Amino acid sequence: MEILVFSDSHGDMTKMERILRSHSKAEVVIHCGDGERDIDYLKNLFPNKAFYNVRGNCDWASKLEPTLILNLMGKRIFVTHGHLYNAKMGIQRLEYAAREKEADILLFGHTHIAMNEYHDGLYIINPGSCHGYGATYCLVSISEKGILANIANA
Repeated sequence: MEILVFSDSHGDMTKMERILRSHSKAEVVIHCGDGERDIDYLKNLFPNKAFYNVRGNCDWASKLEPTLILNLMGKRIFVTHGHLYNAKMGIQRLEYAAREKEADILLFGHTHIAMNEYHDGLYIINPGSCHGYGATYCLVSISEKGILANIANA
């Protein structure tokens, strides 16, 4: 299963649309916040894909939840924006929260800095910001062989 992970698109839908078209095999799209309207737009263009997103600190008046737990291909994924866990001050609180939820994968945003690390059984991924110059995203592949995550330039 291929999963496209975005965050902090801040209205830059064209990059995400281009990425979705170039990764046609991706079945799932996860947005880690600050792009609720962007995802609403993309859902209409790609009705065959499953979309999941959480509320970011710039998703004004959003009714989305700030966290989400997904179970995909036998893997537990904890998704949040990161602002409620002070992500800009470090990932320790995020990592603790993900471990409390018994997650295999932690997906977060907020910092606009891409990150792809593995700590003692937990994949910790921030796709960076899919907005402006230097925009990034992440492609996560889950198979029987395991998890593979790659950060890419948008």
